[in-house]
Amino acid sequence: MIPHILVAAFRRGLGENGFVEGQNVTIEYRWALGQYDRLPSMASELLRRSMTVLTTTGGEPSTLAAKAATSTIPIVFTTGDDPVKLGLVASYNRPGGNATGARLLTNPAEPKRLGLLRELVPQATTIGFLLNPAYQSSASQLSAVQEAARALNLQVHILQASTDHEIEAAFETVAPQGI
Repeated sequence: MIPHILVAAFRRGLGENGFVEGQNVTIEYRWALGQYDRLPSMASELLRRSMTVLTTTGGEPSTLAAKAATSTIPIVFTTGDDPVKLGLVASYNRPGGNATGARLLTNPAEPKRLGLLRELVPQATTIGFLLNPAYQSSASQLSAVQEAARALNLQVHILQASTDHEIEAAFETVAPQGI
C-alpha cells in the first residue's frame, strides 16, 4: 500500500518552500512494500542517478539501507528508534555525517495506546497486537507492548504479519479467538 496522503503532504511542503515537482525539482519514488531485502538495491539504483538529497520513509530499514549506500549524499529520515543507537548519527546535538532527521516516539506511546484501548473497551481482557516481524524495531516494540499489557493486567495476543496476505490472515483469526 503506497501512502498517497504522505506523498501529497510531502509535495505540499515542498511547494510551500518554492519547490514544484517537474518544474524546479525532480523526485524519484521507490516503494519496497515491506520487502526490506529490496532496499539496498533500491538505494543503490537511486544513487546511480544525480541525487542531491535522499529522503527515506518507513523507518529504520529504509534509512539504514540509504546510510549503507552513501556517506556523502545527504539523507533526511524519520525513525521510530534512537538514531544514535542505530548509528545513523553520532549524537543528537552534533549528528555529524550525512544523515539527519526526526525520531518519532512510537515505542514510548505503546502504554498510552493500550491505556486508551482499556478506556474504550474496559471489559476487554485480551488485546490483539499486529506486529511486523521483519521490521527492525519489532523486538523493542513487542517488549514495550508486553510491559504495558502487564501493567494494565491485559493479555496480549501477538499477530505477526509482513505481507498483505499475512495481514488479512491475521485479522481472520481475531474474532474466533475472542480478541
